[in-house]
Amino acid sequence: MILPGRTLGMLGGGQLGRMFTVAARTMGYRVIVLDPDPDSPAGRIADEHLHAAYEDPWALDQLARDCAVVTTEFENVPAATLERLARDVPVRPSAKALSMTQNRIREKRLVCALGLATVPYAEILDEQSLAIAARAIPMPAILKRAEMGYDGKGQLPVHSRADLERAYETLGRVPCVLERRVDLDREISVVLARGLDGEIQCFPVAENEHRDGILFLSSVPARIAPELAARARRAAALIAHGLEYCGVLAVEFFVTTEGRLLVNEIAPRPHNSGHYTLDVCITSQFEQQVRMICGLPPGDTAALSPVAMVNLLGDLWAEGSPHWERLFADPRAKLHLYGKRTARPGRKMGHFCYVHPELDTARRRALEIHRSLGAD
Repeated sequence: MILPGRTLGMLGGGQLGRMFTVAARTMGYRVIVLDPDPDSPAGRIADEHLHAAYEDPWALDQLARDCAVVTTEFENVPAATLERLARDVPVRPSAKALSMTQNRIREKRLVCALGLATVPYAEILDEQSLAIAARAIPMPAILKRAEMGYDGKGQLPVHSRADLERAYETLGRVPCVLERRVDLDREISVVLARGLDGEIQCFPVAENEHRDGILFLSSVPARIAPELAARARRAAALIAHGLEYCGVLAVEFFVTTEGRLLVNEIAPRPHNSGHYTLDVCITSQFEQQVRMICGLPPGDTAALSPVAMVNLLGDLWAEGSPHWERLFADPRAKLHLYGKRTARPGRKMGHFCYVHPELDTARRRALEIHRSLGAD
């Protein structure tokens, strides 16, 4: 076990790294953050911020020398960085697991190899495979970059072969997947933790609603049948075992109108849809991340109340600071801001949770508060 007093390394200094740092320091650990942004939200509250590129030899040597273990807040850390660190210090999750989830093609192949279902899709690597994909996947569809896409970025809707060719050109003619659109009943996610011994603990299943490709509202518990929730947890656990994973992992699912459960994406880290755990779970996803990478027993994942979580995007700051006094007027609303100095449209600036024993009330009040925050 890596016990309090030791130093943990974090690759990435955004909001996920910041909330990890808060959890780790509360538990008595030191944290070193490596992030090239001099104003990194996590770096500002860590014990030490290495303001350097992720490939910087000096910074990587310092992490390897001073840290008992290194983890990541996002999946697109350069593979060479992870491999270099892993020679001298434990990296959890492993470079192999992160590599699998950095690329939609590898990720979907893994999911299918595990016997789980995805939306119908085709791989596009060149002009020839683009023509094959156009014949194999009925329109309308979505073209997605195989790498470096998130929050709706790096993907375009297509309605015809001409659309597909234009979209492929727009995305840079890089490897892509073409996904068939399916009729959705809802979207859900499972956040889980897997330890070094293979033990898995799942948090309650969240129900998610998106706007413009970005998560807007998460509700817990998800309004689905217990049997479907159990299937989602089993599928997510199968993926974690398949990756030989150590840490916190999120799996996003589509639930079709026919009741089919389809794996959408895998996130090898704490997840936006798991932020509710900060306010209603015995153990938050960030404390659980600390526990997993340090070889500690998992904390209890039970939720003590229904909850609705709403993302706060930079659009809310368009006319000045939001009306926080309206949020604080309700004692069941819990605000979390990420320390980002510049608000931009679509940028995640924070979130809030509304905690209430009745889920419908939690959802209604969360939406009302969100509407009240903007300019009059």
